[in-house]
Amino acid sequence: MSASNNNRGLSYKTVLKSTAVAGLAAVLLSSGLPARITGAFAEPVHLDAPQMTGFANVVKAVSPAVVSVRVESRVQPVSDEGNGFSFDFGPGFDQLPENSPLKRFFKQFGGPNGEQQQKGEKKPDGKGPLRPVAQGSGFFISEDGYIVTNNHVVSDGSAYVVVMNDGTELPAKLVGTDPRTDLAVLKVEAKDRKFTYVKWADDTKANVGDWVVAVGNPFGLGGTVTAGIISAMGRDINSGPYDDFIQIDAAVNRGNSGGPTFNLSGEVVGINTAIFSPSGGNVGIAFDIPASTAETVVAELMKSGKIDRGWLGVQIQPVTKDIAESLGLSDAQGALVIQPQEDSPGLKAGIKKGDVVTAVNGEPVKDARDLAKRIGAIRPGTKTEI
Repeated sequence: MSASNNNRGLSYKTVLKSTAVAGLAAVLLSSGLPARITGAFAEPVHLDAPQMTGFANVVKAVSPAVVSVRVESRVQPVSDEGNGFSFDFGPGFDQLPENSPLKRFFKQFGGPNGEQQQKGEKKPDGKGPLRPVAQGSGFFISEDGYIVTNNHVVSDGSAYVVVMNDGTELPAKLVGTDPRTDLAVLKVEAKDRKFTYVKWADDTKANVGDWVVAVGNPFGLGGTVTAGIISAMGRDINSGPYDDFIQIDAAVNRGNSGGPTFNLSGEVVGINTAIFSPSGGNVGIAFDIPASTAETVVAELMKSGKIDRGWLGVQIQPVTKDIAESLGLSDAQGALVIQPQEDSPGLKAGIKKGDVVTAVNGEPVKDARDLAKRIGAIRPGTKTEI
């Protein structure tokens, strides 16, 4: 009997407790949080930024100007009847008589001076069928068919084919190359046709964090678009004296070389030229030749087919903070001369070991790399104030 009363007592208390909780919930839902609780929460971060609608308009406008570049070379293939091997027969074989059975045998089935050669071996006379050996990307910069690409894309070629966005294939000729900046210019001849072309951006107005769109021919897929942001400016990857790359994180792979990177106005900010990748594929680190560098070099290649650069003829190194303090310089800027080269313009002008070059034609020199760029941009024979 007492157990029964206890059970009823427990049930009664539980009902009261549940009723109290339900009542509290009803108060909270109907009356809102008390003022002292509401004040404990801070306002969330909110920016009235413009909403991105995608890159479709940019891509639609620029895609007709971007091409795939197929590079061909005259390579002698292996004969279907041969085994593809080559042999070293040592000296004296060429002195065998023409009617020698041994010489006739190897002329027929492969060997010294025979018709069959090892796969990939170029004929000495440069004859033979054209075979694709490389592929990359490029883009039109004029309506009459001038195309910009990378030097390393075209360097081993004997002939070039441009594949347009609509699949049209057109032969192109090589106008000029500049290995130091890894730039090259091709020209497509097409009568009564004006090509869609793009223009250079002012990359001095580009900022880290800006959106960019890369268009190119990765792995031979053609017409591929990737997007990202500018990750860094002024990158030095130790590829040469004119390193000043724009780093982007858009997906860039093999075959994108020579392809353009656009800003949201459809202007070329840079040209894809290298990637950092342990595996050979995209890991989000790509490097572009800045438009300001490319524009100057390309204009000269279109004009003369080559680049003639100024030469000061001094070995230089950066001015570190310690060097600046030891020399009494207020800032760690300029380029420290290690040694003038013999018979160089710099030596003849009186530049000595230990000098610091601080300006060229009145323009301040930031560092050793900046000096190399400034001197290289000056036409040889020009009188220059150092």
